[in-house]
Amino acid sequence: MAKMIFVNLPVSDLARSTAFYQAIGGEKNPQFCDDTASCMVFSETIYVMLLTHDKYRQFTPKKIADAKATSQVLICLSADSREAVDDMVSKAQGAGGGADPGPKQDYGSMYGRSFEDPDGHHWEVMWMDVAAATAAQSATAAA
Repeated sequence: MAKMIFVNLPVSDLARSTAFYQAIGGEKNPQFCDDTASCMVFSETIYVMLLTHDKYRQFTPKKIADAKATSQVLICLSADSREAVDDMVSKAQGAGGGADPGPKQDYGSMYGRSFEDPDGHHWEVMWMDVAAATAAQSATAAA
């Protein structure tokens, strides 16, 4: 079985957050949803669990950070192309998120942008031309 990642995010409005993550390409898995949580599937190995604050508090005694005011984690998803990066950021902005809270990154063979969800959670989206990056690394190592 492949390793899987479940990103658990506290959200202030579960319905709004569920709609946001559906708008950027997540598929809701009703098997793991109720009135306190939505399971959003991005791939066979990447899941985002949206949890109401009360539900999130069941897993930690720590104070829930205000993601609009503080940063605790940067989450990065890969994309298949530069256009797919731009498309996801555009969808995020159209669904009520913020586009490009961090600087755009364009290194030729690697391109990235970012967005914030309605609760302020910071996501990066990155595309990399693996063949070009590998060739550049091999050329540097040979020099």
